Amino acid sequence: MCNGPHINFIESDVFPPLPLEVNSDESTADGFAIEPKVQRPNEIGPIQRRRLKPGCYLINYKPVRGPLVSFDGTLRVEGHSLGKTASGDLYARPVRIVHRPFPLSSVLLLTTPPNPANGIPVLARNKYVYYIRVISLLENTTYLNYFNLGYELYKYTAPNTWKLEGSYTAKMKWINAPAGYPSAGDYFEGDVKNAAGAILGRLSMGWISQYLRKAIVEIDTVNGSEAPLSNGAGVEWQNVFDEVGWEVHTYCSSTNVPQASGVSWSDAEMHTAMLARRDASNLDKEWRYHILSVKNLDSTSRGIMYDNGGTDSNNVPREGVGIASHWNFPNTTLWGLVAGQRSGASPKTFFRTAVHEIGHAMGLFHNTVNNGLMNTTDVIANSANPPANPFPNNVIFSFAEDDKRRLRHYPDMHVRPGGTNFGDANMANPTISPIDQSTELEGLNFSVAPLLETIPVGAPVRVNVRLENNMQNDLLLPSNLSLKGGNVSGEVINSTGQSRSFSPIVICLDEEPLKELKVGEKIESDLTLLRGKEGALFPNAGLYTIKIDLHWEIEGMPVAMNAETKVMVTPVVDESHAKAALKTLSTPDLLLTLVLGGDHLKDGIEALNVALHDKTLRPHYTYTESKRISKPYFKRKAELKKAADMIKKETVMSKTEVEKARLLFDGLDKSEKKSVFSILDAK
Repeated sequence: MCNGPHINFIESDVFPPLPLEVNSDESTADGFAIEPKVQRPNEIGPIQRRRLKPGCYLINYKPVRGPLVSFDGTLRVEGHSLGKTASGDLYARPVRIVHRPFPLSSVLLLTTPPNPANGIPVLARNKYVYYIRVISLLENTTYLNYFNLGYELYKYTAPNTWKLEGSYTAKMKWINAPAGYPSAGDYFEGDVKNAAGAILGRLSMGWISQYLRKAIVEIDTVNGSEAPLSNGAGVEWQNVFDEVGWEVHTYCSSTNVPQASGVSWSDAEMHTAMLARRDASNLDKEWRYHILSVKNLDSTSRGIMYDNGGTDSNNVPREGVGIASHWNFPNTTLWGLVAGQRSGASPKTFFRTAVHEIGHAMGLFHNTVNNGLMNTTDVIANSANPPANPFPNNVIFSFAEDDKRRLRHYPDMHVRPGGTNFGDANMANPTISPIDQSTELEGLNFSVAPLLETIPVGAPVRVNVRLENNMQNDLLLPSNLSLKGGNVSGEVINSTGQSRSFSPIVICLDEEPLKELKVGEKIESDLTLLRGKEGALFPNAGLYTIKIDLHWEIEGMPVAMNAETKVMVTPVVDESHAKAALKTLSTPDLLLTLVLGGDHLKDGIEALNVALHDKTLRPHYTYTESKRISKPYFKRKAELKKAADMIKKETVMSKTEVEKARLLFDGLDKSEKKSVFSILDAK
């Protein structure tokens, strides 16, 4: 926000360091692209002088470890007076499934790579894996047919967190570029080696653009508000971003956005208007930032990046900013030439505010190193020197040098819209441990939702998992999504970041049963969560995040999907609840009683009975006991009528449990069935 406090950005251990500048003895008139001036030695023969051209390279890394593991991305090579600086990002290439009806089988294949003819690629955010920090490359020119590339690889382990995976080298040789590359002579391939000299994979890179990154800025306005297209003195958006190395296409879309309910706009209203009025947008196919020009703002005077936190109802950070065209500069000497003017009537200040807020959307903080675009309006006005250089003539319409470096070399996820949350670069997050070499299938949707959003402490948590085929073909997948199927596992994370895992209770199958899921069909199941290998999953009151992992294999290739949801566990309400909760949370066999039933787990049955005698926990355990006694156990006969009588209106049951109860009680006589089925029908 323009009026907010100054924030100093501090590089963090969880944030990968930017690449270093390597000194060069070459001079340059252009700080972005260099044409080296090196004299050819007096040698005989057709020797060619080669250089590494600044700009964006399309790269691919193919590890030796698996046939369906491949990473695509970009390498950004910046030329400057000190030499070159380079960085890059890698995304896992998606895998598609080919369905064969005769014989019934499925085959996994890598999708097609990005087309170099389309310029700088935009890859899906959920496929982001690595940040590349280049530490050595060709600085000047060479007469050899290769150069040595050295880099560090940082794995994206959680939002705003990267972990150094290792240092690597590659001997990159010039070869003829494949079809589609705009520069046939600027293409390289080489084997990637670790510190021990072992070959880990193959790296390719081909030049595709003089720019390092590309983005779109869409501007919508309410009637009567201006669109910030330039500073009125010849500086437009592309002029600003030419210095950074970004190709930025800016355009006006809607000029008649309806006014909000009040005189000014709230953050939530702006976010709603962005979702409703902006052009069709897919942030996995384009980097689109949105500016909404309104008359006045609730949160601040001139501009705000509102799309960064709690008001973000679509959970996509840093894609929208708002600016106010009808805020009036105070009529004081501080504001120099614009004193008393309406903000939208001053192109210099209005354009500066818009670029400033987009800078925040690109992950930049306030920067007081000079009067550049990321300094605040107030600070710049205070630094003016009237009458020789009054505000806003002292505004510098460019980013500070350190901010240029950040925009060129920050990881994609920190600058692209919909990536990491703003201001969280120093936030510590629990690391995650994804399944190595697994792949996700595009168009196959996996989701999880709790049956109840609030649960009393000591009760099991029931969640629904759903797998829906929105691909273009039928496919084979696990037929059982429950914890008995062997394909589902996960973790529960409390508000302090402590994680407790859970895994299948029963894995007794010598093969994995698969089901053919037609296009548009879905499979659902319900999980009842209580304990894991570290103990009770929900041991205390508080907010918990439940992460569910689904994994199986297709012809030996691991396939993995994941989803998450949240629940609130409420505190004990009385002494009876406290005693019952203590019993359920401290009895490991209770989980097995829930899963297996029977009479043999004495401790589990005792804990279950304690829960059933407490009015708070009873509704959450009634179905467990009903199911247990409805089935015979050795000499004990099934007590179907008693089991049905236990089911009450307040009994907590998942959809799967309701369906199982219908089958369970189908053997009752007509009147008894009618009574219990009327309750089940209402659930």
